[in-house]
Amino acid sequence: MVDTFKPYSPQQFQVWLRALKTIALADGDYSEHERELFHELFEELSRNPEFPVEQDLEAPITAEEVATAFGGDLPLIQNFLRTAVMMAMADGHYSQSEDGVIQSFCRALGQDIHPLAELRMKVQASAYDEQHPSLLSPVKDWLDHLDIHDDRMARFICRLIPSQCPFERDVMLFGRKVAHIPAMCKINPFYDQLVGLRFRSLSFLADHGEDISSYC
Repeated sequence: MVDTFKPYSPQQFQVWLRALKTIALADGDYSEHERELFHELFEELSRNPEFPVEQDLEAPITAEEVATAFGGDLPLIQNFLRTAVMMAMADGHYSQSEDGVIQSFCRALGQDIHPLAELRMKVQASAYDEQHPSLLSPVKDWLDHLDIHDDRMARFICRLIPSQCPFERDVMLFGRKVAHIPAMCKINPFYDQLVGLRFRSLSFLADHGEDISSYC
C-alpha cells in the first residue's frame, strides 16, 4: 500500500513526543516504563544533529505549540490525535485529566473526536453498560485508522506497547470502571487495537529493511 502520510518533520516529531509525554504525565501515574522510554527518546534526539534542540525537550507542551506544528495538515492532525488517544489508553486507564489534555489539543487544532465525545457523554451520564461492549465500537473503528507512516513513530509504538500481556487490572474511562482485565488480557476491549497497532508498526519497520528482532 502506498503511504498517504508524510513523515514528521524534525520539529513536528519533537512536538509529537512532547505531546504524548504531556498526556502520560496528566493523570499523575507516570510509570517507570514510560519514564525510561521518554528519557531514552529525548536523549537520542539531543544527540542527533538533524533535530533542532529546544530549550527543554522534556517539558510539557501547550495546545498552542501543537497547533503551530500540525495546523493545516488534516491527515497529520487526525493521525496525531489517534496516537494521543492510544497513548492515554495504553495502560487501561483513560482518565479525566488525560481527556482534558486531549480535548485542549482538539480545540487548538479545530477538531472534534466524535466517537470519543459520544462515549464520554454515555460514561459521564452513567449510561455506559460494560455488558454491551459494542458501545466502544465507534472508538475502536476510529483508532483502527491510525496510519503508520514514520519509522520513529513505529519504533516508539513498538517500545510503548509490550510484546507480552500485562497483569490483571481494571480498565477505567473518565474515572469509571468499564471493564476488568484478567491475566488473559485478550478481554481488554482495546486489546485488538493495541496489538494491531504494534503489529502494523513492526511490519512498517520490516518492510523498510529494519531488524525488528529486538522488539519481538
